[in-house]
Amino acid sequence: MALITWTAEQYGTKVGFADDEHKDIFALLNKVYDEATGGADRSQIGATLDALITCVVDHFAHEEKEMETKGFANLANHKAEHDKLIATCAGLQTKFHAGEADVTDEVGQMIKGWLDSHIPTYDFAYTETLNS
Repeated sequence: MALITWTAEQYGTKVGFADDEHKDIFALLNKVYDEATGGADRSQIGATLDALITCVVDHFAHEEKEMETKGFANLANHKAEHDKLIATCAGLQTKFHAGEADVTDEVGQMIKGWLDSHIPTYDFAYTETLNS
């Protein structure tokens, strides 16, 4: 069962690349969540977790580049939010691969909650600037 479902009404920024990349992030989050809560092999969960984190890091870099190019006024605050999530994810990734942490329902819910807050609060704010 999907942890999070992308809909234009709830998550659509009306910025093509961002919406497409958000859909990719949602798909990978759902995949790692399903694997982790469904008892998949740890190596498979780890590979999907790595793919998810790479996708998120690449998306943030792309988004920040576009915001910088277009002169988005709130770039520094937006980037700070990205940096906090990347630090959290990197810590989880390191601990997971060291056998010191697992991807759990709580982890999935935390990331879902971050997306539920971040996209409407931070990403919707760049729509006009990035579409200009």
